[in-house]
Amino acid sequence: MPLSDFENIGDLSPATKLVAGGRRKDWTGAVVNPPVWRASTHLYENTAALAEGPRHNEDGRFFYGRRGAPTQWALCDALTQLEPGAAGTVIYPSGVAAIVGVMLTLLRPGDELLITDNAYDPTRSMGLGLLTDFGVTTRFFDPLDLAAYEAAFTEKTRAVMLEVPGSLSMEVCDVPALTRIAREKGALSVLDNTWASPLGFQGLTKGADVVVMALTKHVGGHSDLMMGSASAGAELYGKLRERAQQLGNIVSPDDAALALRGLRTLGVRLKQGTETALKIAQFLSQRPEVAQVLCPMLPGAPGHDLWLRDFTGGSGLMSVVFKDVTMARRNRFVDALKLFGIGYSWGGFESLCIPIAPAGYRSIMPWPPAAENPADVFGVRFSIGLEDAGDLIADISQALEAMGQG
Repeated sequence: MPLSDFENIGDLSPATKLVAGGRRKDWTGAVVNPPVWRASTHLYENTAALAEGPRHNEDGRFFYGRRGAPTQWALCDALTQLEPGAAGTVIYPSGVAAIVGVMLTLLRPGDELLITDNAYDPTRSMGLGLLTDFGVTTRFFDPLDLAAYEAAFTEKTRAVMLEVPGSLSMEVCDVPALTRIAREKGALSVLDNTWASPLGFQGLTKGADVVVMALTKHVGGHSDLMMGSASAGAELYGKLRERAQQLGNIVSPDDAALALRGLRTLGVRLKQGTETALKIAQFLSQRPEVAQVLCPMLPGAPGHDLWLRDFTGGSGLMSVVFKDVTMARRNRFVDALKLFGIGYSWGGFESLCIPIAPAGYRSIMPWPPAAENPADVFGVRFSIGLEDAGDLIADISQALEAMGQG
């Protein structure tokens, strides 16, 4: 019997849930993995069954391809099992689609949305672009300034968008405090928890009402799919599901199967990437070319105390700020790397590096703090993959040498 058929699967450890989740016998049959159900049309035995179909809307009930089939249902079930406090999970064609789908569920014309100022740039763009077309006003806040955050709420504030840690600059905010304030103000909290996943940070138990992930990243793990998810308690899950269906959101069964495959090894990949990233962070913190390593797992780094308090795991994503370098020198460093690809995204098995300039994606938070001229501060973002730590450090060392002077 698959472990997911046990009634007490919720009591199992996260590592076991990664293996067991979504493997219900009625979805897998005699095989280990749920088969890939490619189908737009679901057939009914008779007209009475056809008439009954629209009266039910839940995973596990065949209706029409847009509501999924066992491959998608298995993925949603597995993700829900990993998120304590979740009643269900909705999957979307991308992480951005998940964020937009959540906001189009929670907000109405005339509402206000507060977005953390260090959010993922497409999240900022959604607030300043798409949502304005629907009559929603977006304002940004500093997630490290609780007093200013609390003062930012108005009677029209309906939702808050959080991200931990912050995009590019890796600040760790006090999620329990931020969500508590939002709740007291009558607003819902949405958390982008892609960096740590529920293995490293359990967002709903920390006060968030909806937890969003870009499954493209760690869950997929192989840089070969685009997908997002939103998990929530029973009431909000029902609303998210209905709105996603109204928007016509559907994930292909082939991509769902890839995400399920990636999910099974998520724990070991995250552990390996985190351990290697910490070794690299420690190495870089000793280099004279480096002004600051932005890695919450590193003792002494910004946000480390909150990371110790609230997190049970980490991630291979971190940033580095160089000391007294020009843009040309920073770019020379990136171009000299041999084991790091240059490309967007992260969370795959391969290591990546891109130049960053967070100052261009901030409205109220100075970056880096106390810099006289942020435009002259240059850094990079590393996504650490599954390569050997010594090989990656050697590659970074030769790139630092190639960066040179001038």
